[in-house]
Amino acid sequence: MNFLIVGLGNIGPEYLFTRHNIGFMALDYLAKDKSISFTQDRLGAVASYKLKGHTIHLLKPSTFMNLSGKAVNYWCQQLKIENEHLLILTDDIALPFETLRLKPKGSSGGHNGLKSIEGILNTQEYARLRMGIGSDFSKGRQADFVLSNFSEEEIGLIPFILNRSNEIIDSFCLQGIQQTMNKYNQ
Repeated sequence: MNFLIVGLGNIGPEYLFTRHNIGFMALDYLAKDKSISFTQDRLGAVASYKLKGHTIHLLKPSTFMNLSGKAVNYWCQQLKIENEHLLILTDDIALPFETLRLKPKGSSGGHNGLKSIEGILNTQEYARLRMGIGSDFSKGRQADFVLSNFSEEEIGLIPFILNRSNEIIDSFCLQGIQQTMNKYNQ
């Protein structure tokens, strides 16, 4: 079985360690853990690995956040990925920092990357791993906050969060979304 795991983020060194790029960070961490590397391909950086007979494809779109749907749609078609085998890793300001929540479907919640995916796939029926980045910003400063770097204190916790996201990804691919949600959602 084929799975597509997509980490949302923005390309470019200025975005590398920003809150909005936690999806990219999670896939980079996973690739390092699996001893694989990304190659630049059409609309994104891709990598893959085998997991107990399944092929897990990783995608970091190069379309910038607001056009993520283009890359997701292209690779879903290329790899013949059904929506139930698609998992999107995304930052979420509605969740406290360090909280990970797996959902089988849902609205974009105002997230431009998810809006793009929803618009192009024409559905909200795809799994997403919402990665809490907190909401410590004043009114009207949301964009500045999500494009800011993590604090030193938060950076110390990032490996724990990314290791947990690896476990969730493997569980999603091996045991399905329901069992994974039961095990990992707080």
